[in-house]
Amino acid sequence: MNSRGNRRRIWTMGTKLAAACAAASLAWWAWSPITAGASSHREAPLITELPKVDGTDFYMFRSYESGRDGFVTIIANWLPLQDAYGGPNYFFLDPDALYEIHIDNTGDAKEDITFQFRFQNTLRGLTVPVGGQNVPVPLINIGPISAGNLQNLNMTETYTLDVVRGNRRTGQRQRVNAPGPNGFLKPTDNIGQKSIPGYAAFATAQIHTVNWPGCDAGQGRVFVGQRKESFYVNLGEIFDLINLDPLGPPDAKRNILDDKNITSFILEVPIACLRRDANSPVIGGWMTSSLRQARVLRPQPTFDRPTVEGGAWTQVSRLGMPLVNEVVIGLPDKDKFNASKPENDAQFLTYVTNPTLPALIQTLFPSVQAPNTFPRNDLVAVFLTGVQGVNQITANPTPGEMLRLNTSIPATPASQQNVLGAALCFVNGTLTLNNPGCDPAGFPNGRRPIDDVVDIELRVAMGYLLPSSPSGQQPFTDQTRIPISSFSEQFPYLATPIPGSPQSATPQ
Repeated sequence: MNSRGNRRRIWTMGTKLAAACAAASLAWWAWSPITAGASSHREAPLITELPKVDGTDFYMFRSYESGRDGFVTIIANWLPLQDAYGGPNYFFLDPDALYEIHIDNTGDAKEDITFQFRFQNTLRGLTVPVGGQNVPVPLINIGPISAGNLQNLNMTETYTLDVVRGNRRTGQRQRVNAPGPNGFLKPTDNIGQKSIPGYAAFATAQIHTVNWPGCDAGQGRVFVGQRKESFYVNLGEIFDLINLDPLGPPDAKRNILDDKNITSFILEVPIACLRRDANSPVIGGWMTSSLRQARVLRPQPTFDRPTVEGGAWTQVSRLGMPLVNEVVIGLPDKDKFNASKPENDAQFLTYVTNPTLPALIQTLFPSVQAPNTFPRNDLVAVFLTGVQGVNQITANPTPGEMLRLNTSIPATPASQQNVLGAALCFVNGTLTLNNPGCDPAGFPNGRRPIDDVVDIELRVAMGYLLPSSPSGQQPFTDQTRIPISSFSEQFPYLATPIPGSPQSATPQ
């Protein structure tokens, strides 16, 4: 058979495979390796192959922008470790993926509301005359662009946003009205100051005011675009067998992620649109991304169709509480965890009741003693059920890992926020609201950008919430802090992304 015949045969086989997978998706799911994923910065094996759908951080807090105290802000970050200079294609999202944010307001560890995002890349096909011919250019822009002038932009990225009530796949779906026929415009990544002068204004123009379907409690806002990486951590030294002083100064080390960008999905939603009713103020939230079960590479790819996708949506990334898959879930189950739903988290209970991190810390630092109380019901409350009297959704919730927020607790103004959040509202496991530094609006009651979740979770893991623990009251830290000025006091809260050029430039 000639080469053209071979290509036709391969293409036909690929198309049939995708169709077959769609018809037999349940059976295919049982053995397909693509069911694995990740819920933070590259911490499960398969997600290193799928960076566009790697969910990295999830935030949910009472809005602390002046005049917006009736709202909850939700931030979901995807596509980690972006170098600002990462051209020429930069960091477009996957148009074949489904990006979702879920809310549980009934305590059954199942989604009651889902915000669902789909993306579309549109090629304008810009050309330049060369030798009498108009030749397509290899770049995404051929000159400066601004909010009011996109004529030099070669590719645009737009997205649609649906609100689904009930089951994420079978519930009632309603489209959020967008300003354009293709949905909302996602601002181009921060290429550099010559390509996009005044990037902050360029991105701000794509903050959209929206009406949330099924809720008449007021308008909200939505923004999807590149931001400066919001997570701060001493990443390298932590994973080098905690190559630092865990009881040293909390700000002695630099934030290793300070030169990275991230892609953020940011929603502002009226509290009444999220809670079950006025007497049920606590909500749970988490983020996921999904791909079709089968992905076949086309032997002759085009810009619009480099692959053929088929089969049911299959979850490949999940994140609620920070750092769970990094330092709680064991290596054999990392991919399994991220393909699962909170309602099925009982299968991972041993990792919470008998955590390995404290034992590893004690091994590395013999002068530090890990808690010897088992099962660790304090960790079950923090990660799986919510803390009674603080952020437990119902009296008898179904255990499920998610971030929980008590929306009846007022927001703390930015200038008064404590990086250790609600953790300081406990003394030897007892809720003590008059404890110095107590900030009940912070993590683990939701999560704000400034909350030092690494230090908090280290301390909680070592027994901070237990009535008595050998090292429970010691100030464990990764030695990295950033100032509150690193974030804005207004929506979308996260800072302007670092420009790709010039090298010495700061965000503008």
